[in-house]
Amino acid sequence: MSMRNVTTGFVFLAALLAAPASPRAQASSVRMFMSNGYRAVFEDLSRSCEQSIGRAVTAQFGTSTSLTQRINAGEPFDVVIMTTEAMEDLGKAGKVGARTALGRSGIGIGVRTGARKPDIRTPEALKAAFLGAKSITYAGAGASRPHIERMMATLGIADTMPQKTILEPDSVRSASKVAGGEAELLITLISEILPAPGVELVGPLPMQFQNYVSFAAATGAKAASPEVGKALIACISGPNVAATLKAKGMERP
Repeated sequence: MSMRNVTTGFVFLAALLAAPASPRAQASSVRMFMSNGYRAVFEDLSRSCEQSIGRAVTAQFGTSTSLTQRINAGEPFDVVIMTTEAMEDLGKAGKVGARTALGRSGIGIGVRTGARKPDIRTPEALKAAFLGAKSITYAGAGASRPHIERMMATLGIADTMPQKTILEPDSVRSASKVAGGEAELLITLISEILPAPGVELVGPLPMQFQNYVSFAAATGAKAASPEVGKALIACISGPNVAATLKAKGMERP
């Protein structure tokens, strides 16, 4: 390398190091905890919302139960999105500020992409689908579990289904079981079925068994930048997100 090239390289490096960082690089990212049920909606909105607030968002996902455990253990966070029931508990404990309703999703059935889709339009058809399936899976700690188990009891198959049920820690792993052919039917929120790779939505549960899980957002009581957190929540809850909610299997609460 010539001396001229070396000198030019040093000049460029010095200029690069001396250049002021962009405002976004200087600011710390917004730390967010988020339930898997709202993940697909947020991922669709994240880029525009980051641009809107001038900060990057670092999101960590899980069930509302697992996220609540982390918050109660003292992990820091700026914004949290989870089920309204779990958020109520955090509010009573003084862990979060005012809550903002975001959307809700019903429960549905998913199968491996390309697999035969059973008839689930009536309680009788749904019961036959469950009894005919080699295996089913859902999240053991998911918000849908109590509703799923009540449905099984109402259908009169609560004693039969545990033998063919694969419980997973969360819906992501349940969906992976179906995509990989280890389980035949996935039962979880529609908003968790639609974005799952290798899985197709069969349809929603019949109205007799349908239940909606609602989600809300709030800033943490000890958020590093509460105003930035509020701006982020405003971005993901505004009137312009209705189309995204619908596309991801959710609706306004």
